Amino acid sequence: MKFTSLSQSGGYNLPPCNILNLCGFRVLFDCPLDLSALTIFSPLSTSLYEDLDQHMPLMGQQEETKKLLDKNNLIPVEPYYKTVEGLRLWNVSLIDVVLISSPMGMLGLPFLTRAEGFSAKIYATEVTARLGQFMMEDLVAMHMEFKQFYGPQETNFLKMFNWEELEALPPALKKIVLGKDGTELGCWMPLYSAADVKDCLRKVQTLKYAEEVSYNGTLLIKALSSGLEIELFALHIESSDVKVPIFIISSVADELLAYTNILPEWVCKDRQEKMYSGKPVFAHEELIKEKKIHVFPTIHSHELLMMWQEPCIVVCPHWSLRIGPTVHLLQRWHGDPNSLLILEEGLDSELALSPFKPLAMKVVECSFVSDIKLEKVPQLLKLLQPELILLPDYTKPYFIPSGESLPCLFYTENEAFRLPSSKNFSQLNIAADLASKLTFLKINEDLTISRLKGELFVHQGKHYLSAEHAVFSEMRPLVHWGKIDLNSLSFALEKSGVKGSIEKVNIEDGHASNVLHVFEPANALIQVHETSTVISTCDESLASLISDVVHSILNGI
Repeated sequence: MKFTSLSQSGGYNLPPCNILNLCGFRVLFDCPLDLSALTIFSPLSTSLYEDLDQHMPLMGQQEETKKLLDKNNLIPVEPYYKTVEGLRLWNVSLIDVVLISSPMGMLGLPFLTRAEGFSAKIYATEVTARLGQFMMEDLVAMHMEFKQFYGPQETNFLKMFNWEELEALPPALKKIVLGKDGTELGCWMPLYSAADVKDCLRKVQTLKYAEEVSYNGTLLIKALSSGLEIELFALHIESSDVKVPIFIISSVADELLAYTNILPEWVCKDRQEKMYSGKPVFAHEELIKEKKIHVFPTIHSHELLMMWQEPCIVVCPHWSLRIGPTVHLLQRWHGDPNSLLILEEGLDSELALSPFKPLAMKVVECSFVSDIKLEKVPQLLKLLQPELILLPDYTKPYFIPSGESLPCLFYTENEAFRLPSSKNFSQLNIAADLASKLTFLKINEDLTISRLKGELFVHQGKHYLSAEHAVFSEMRPLVHWGKIDLNSLSFALEKSGVKGSIEKVNIEDGHASNVLHVFEPANALIQVHETSTVISTCDESLASLISDVVHSILNGI
């Protein structure tokens, strides 16, 4: 079993992407997009030559590169999207199974499903698939708005630069475009279409809560809740008794918020009891009914313009600050010192905010995801009793093991990591009528064996031996085990009229080998090594005779 980390975690917005080679099957875990890489593109409609610094003229290649950037050293073209580099290096036709664990781990899936040769089976929970659909459709809608606002012409930003121009990019942009090793230029792709999203979703097999499904009768997959916190923002708003209007602006927000009300099996026990009693499951339901939260598909919606008032709280994508309604709002508020931007942490805020400078508004970075605290990890592991724990190598300084020894291994990105085999032996289910016919031979104090010919099959990850077509052989033993002793073999052969002599010789690798030269009734050579025995002769009757003698001195069944 081999494990390969194609990309390590970049937080909730960029989950890890891994491949596991299990039982001969290649299983891909998640297919995310690095949406933070959108920060290299300019969200503003600026001329390529606007506000070039005339007082400090650049020379040669630097001057040419400057002309390809806007005044904020950003690329003013239609955005491209960055896929996982490690996945790009794999032959997608070799992937057998794709498991999607979260909606964010699904955003790169349409790139994979439309690739030539891809035929893997894709599994995701119903909730993950639906939320992933909302996010992909919202991303496509925001991208289409970008094209409509700034013009229909398409510019392939990969063709804008030659290698010298790429090398002359500002360091922050160069690191994102080329990666740390300068190998990630091929990861950039134009965004998929709405049709690609629909085609992708048709290939996803959704699983209900606790539903089990087997792949090829061997791998057993079960859908369970991850325990991710779901809209906590609404709880804080309710507890703080905020009196200003709250606007949620997204093309899919209305559907997404409605969908969260029909997930009883995926939520915790307290929320399940609320649903069964007819109470709102989430706080945002009550806030929407009380007209404290207002949901609109776009920032230019007529209803929003009629209702707009400040001060207000606005919740909207996209965290890269490059596409969607957030761009227009920042253009309005970036110079207001009374405004506050709450930004999801994990993004290069300096680069993300560069198009909106000079910046007078306040900026706060925080995480919106409720993660488990590090000090609680040993307690959780003790409760779960895992056979093996895999952690990325960068967590070594932060991992605090408990007093007990934990089977913990650390892996490195883009390096195949061989996992130790499980100590548990596979179980074989044998029908009662078949088991009653077995006759066992005791090999030693701990082992007895029996032999039969039947039909073995795998179903739902379990092995079965079928009674149909089962045949019990009454013939001489055909399976033998043990080590051949040349002295015993020579003595047994002499009883059968075969004569020879034993000698010790050195073979090519320097190890000694015992050899029995047979010279009567015909020539033959029996060579005994540590792990094998080779019998050579041109006489078929002698070969058969020697074979019978060998069988007679070995255990067989």
